[in-house]
Amino acid sequence: MTRDIAIRLRGVTKRWGNHQVINTMDLDIERGQLVALLGPSGCGKSTTLRLIAGLETADTGSVEINCRDVTGAAPSERSLSMVFQSYALFPHLSVAENISFGMKVRRVPSREREQRLRQALAMTNLEEVAKRKPSELSGGQRQRVALARAIVSGHSICLMDEPLSNLDAKLRHSMRQEIRSLQQRLGMTVVYVTHDQTEAMGMADKIVLMNASCIAQIGTPAALYEHPVSAFTATFIGSPPMMLFSAEHVPPSLRPETEDRRAAGDYLVGIRPEKFCISEPNSCAMRGTVTGLEFQGAESFIYVTLHGGNPVIIRTADQRNLQIGQEIGLSWKHASAHLFDTTSGHRLHAASQASTRNAFPPTANIG
Repeated sequence: MTRDIAIRLRGVTKRWGNHQVINTMDLDIERGQLVALLGPSGCGKSTTLRLIAGLETADTGSVEINCRDVTGAAPSERSLSMVFQSYALFPHLSVAENISFGMKVRRVPSREREQRLRQALAMTNLEEVAKRKPSELSGGQRQRVALARAIVSGHSICLMDEPLSNLDAKLRHSMRQEIRSLQQRLGMTVVYVTHDQTEAMGMADKIVLMNASCIAQIGTPAALYEHPVSAFTATFIGSPPMMLFSAEHVPPSLRPETEDRRAAGDYLVGIRPEKFCISEPNSCAMRGTVTGLEFQGAESFIYVTLHGGNPVIIRTADQRNLQIGQEIGLSWKHASAHLFDTTSGHRLHAASQASTRNAFPPTANIG
């Protein structure tokens, strides 16, 4: 089936002096999806957004929006709206005036302008505060004004650069749901920059995970969590992250062999925190000491130091009345283990998975 591409980047690079900010990026964003650009600080995600917006110019490559080459076009010519961390509201204008300002500049007819305004106020629950100034609003309300302004623009593409980073945790959670609901109701294509994997995992249809100016992996949140193509993805996605051990330090009974039968010192074994099995220390090949217990309601985090010094975090719904200082045994099923090359960090296939490796959902690994 042919994909409907709203945004396409081909061979895009960007340098600031001697620093490579974006390294030969190829990226397709499908129409109607919310795509999160996720990664550590300095990875290039905000620069990628600015290149799409036209706020930065690519050194090489092309940017297409709605099948039109806009590589050299001004931001105003790219048929998209933007929502930023700072909200960018005029303090002397009311909520309604802030929302309508862009339409006035574009000389949208007054009747249409009023209709769009009423619809946007209703969709963002701002009807009761339409006459207030930004200083009279809460952080969540100011963010809704910025969203309403994007809605009335009439553009089908919206770029968001860490729009929730100024809000507290509870408000961020509710605003995530509001943004996602609006995006789905309007069928908008949203490119959403964040360093918060909770936002990306909870909202996005697809995640573009970036690292060191390159795309590390593209896929659904589930694909990145369950089938990481590198040790970087494995340890970046998930909280707590995947635990990695050098295979030579893992007992043979818990160590899957790689498809190419490489030496244990040449690969890593990765286990998600929820995949550990806890038992008595004499019935398991790996032993450790409980150093911390963190109750989280429906689940608990158990902090363990293995014999040999490696720290491990276990996520479990059953704390089993464990005590600090208690000796426990740890194991896992071979099917739960992820294998990675020690040097490159690339994913390796276990010998037992060779016949099923093509069953994994497709993801991209670039750079």
